[in-house]
Amino acid sequence: MRLTVFWQRMTEHFGAGYAESFARDHVMTELGGRTVHEALDAGWEAKDVWRVVCAVMNVPQQSR
Repeated sequence: MRLTVFWQRMTEHFGAGYAESFARDHVMTELGGRTVHEALDAGWEAKDVWRVVCAVMNVPQQSR
């Protein structure tokens, strides 16, 4: 998954205003105690981060 697709999905699910805030502030144990930004900066693949976000935030199956 390209980062542009990842951010598009984040925006579609959370909304333009909240996607960035969520990615910056929400720490998830499933990402090793990191935020979305920290996980991506640490080398996590965007598709793996998206899968974690989907699981943690109960993203509907049709949006995954």
